[in-house]
Amino acid sequence: MPENTPAPGSSAVPAADTPASDAVPHIEFSDVLKRFGDHTVLEDLNFTVSPGERVTLIGPSGSGKTTILRLVMTLEELTGGYIHIGGHPLQYERRDGRRVRISDKMRRRTTTHIGMVFQHFNLFPNMTVLENLIEAPVHVMGLGKDEAVAKAEGLLEKVGMSAKQDARPTQLSGGQQQRVAIARALAMDPEILLLDEVTSALDPELVDEVLGVLKDIAAETDISMLIVTHEMQFAREVSQRVMMFDKGRIVEQGAPEKIFSEPDHRRTKDFLRAVL
Repeated sequence: MPENTPAPGSSAVPAADTPASDAVPHIEFSDVLKRFGDHTVLEDLNFTVSPGERVTLIGPSGSGKTTILRLVMTLEELTGGYIHIGGHPLQYERRDGRRVRISDKMRRRTTTHIGMVFQHFNLFPNMTVLENLIEAPVHVMGLGKDEAVAKAEGLLEKVGMSAKQDARPTQLSGGQQQRVAIARALAMDPEILLLDEVTSALDPELVDEVLGVLKDIAAETDISMLIVTHEMQFAREVSQRVMMFDKGRIVEQGAPEKIFSEPDHRRTKDFLRAVL
């Protein structure tokens, strides 16, 4: 298989079947280049994520995984190439043979239904849990406050945080804060959910409670997920496709059973031997 050709996967979590290959990709990277100064982080990167597909990126630190998520959130600027979300350009488009930056209005419209959960929670410390959840739906989506509150209360119940809706983030454990952060991302009705090492800042005993919430979301929704994690068992259970990265390039990819049990590439074997 060519190194940047998507491979179909199977899921250990009940969910929608992997979408047909002729569907418009939810996420499409085309010849993506990202540099920080003289350092090239991603080079000639091509891959897609289909609607409803859950794809996990694994690999050593510094291999470009988090940069991929930050590019999709437009938290980083593309150096070269293109990213499309649901067929719509994200930062740049080709117009009359030239690479042209799209307007901020177009970018905001495209990113409205992309949610991201960060490793360090990023909750507003001056707001209560409930206020954190309703802030964006009210001020970005234009939802009425009563409707936003009802929706937020339902999401807090889903992640087991109803009893803490009036608490401040500083009054919560790390696991509780991360569950609130997940609920906050879901409050925007995302079609795409980006997960960036969401358990790496947690004490070991708190990891399972957060991963349990994410497994439920994977099982109960058709949200497309692009996941960066060092939790290999979680990746095996939730993913439909796993992509191994090293030095900004895709080393190999495939169904989790294949990648974790019978990887083809020596670099993947060495990495998994080190982390498992």
